[in-house]
Amino acid sequence: MSDRLLVTLCTYNERENLGEIIPEIFRFAPHANILVIDDNSPDGTGQLADELAAQDSRVHVLHRAGKLGLGTATLAGFAYAIEQGYDLLINLDADFSHHPRHLPALLECMSRADVSIGSRYVVGGGVVGWGLKRHLMSQGINWYARLLLRLRTKDNSGSYRCYRIAKLRELDLSKFRARGYAFQEEVLYRCRRIGCRFEETPIMFEDRRYGESKINLREVIEALRVLLVLGWDNVRGVPVTKPAAAPG
Repeated sequence: MSDRLLVTLCTYNERENLGEIIPEIFRFAPHANILVIDDNSPDGTGQLADELAAQDSRVHVLHRAGKLGLGTATLAGFAYAIEQGYDLLINLDADFSHHPRHLPALLECMSRADVSIGSRYVVGGGVVGWGLKRHLMSQGINWYARLLLRLRTKDNSGSYRCYRIAKLRELDLSKFRARGYAFQEEVLYRCRRIGCRFEETPIMFEDRRYGESKINLREVIEALRVLLVLGWDNVRGVPVTKPAAAPG
């Protein structure tokens, strides 16, 4: 019996991409279920997701009140996967920067790992369509995360990953600090703290097909701040797991 797999798509104004990427996900992972987590997109992404769910029982939708941050959206996907009894969760961007053709490789890694990472920075991986500024920003944040959080993985800022739900269940999801893009480094830090095995598999990161990137200077500054706080948490040994239940 194969593992129950949930693929999560965190969306905000991705209507033009959503209808194209869902068939591609099923092409490469036909046994998956898909959860669209939409932050009340003004372009109608949530309504389209509802229409697609009505047409295919493998598609599910979680509507949120507004733009609450990528980190909290991903955590909502984690909570859903835990509650619904899935075995594996893959998160990818809905804009085709993470192409679904890499899904089989991520899943293959899970025979040896608890977290598999679609990596731009291992042999065979790369990025298409970035300028020098974006490259420097990405490489800088990865160096900063490795230094402060003692991560050995090369690509810590991308979100194209597969997680073993049994390990996520050990984490105290209420203690996550990041609400935005620093979540990607934070979840690897917390997974490292509970002894997760990591494996990276190469991907080609492609510039989005439609719409605009959500990354801005404010997000970068906030990410740097959160990583500094997490580094201090690491030094102090702040717990990352759920507190033990009191004896009855």
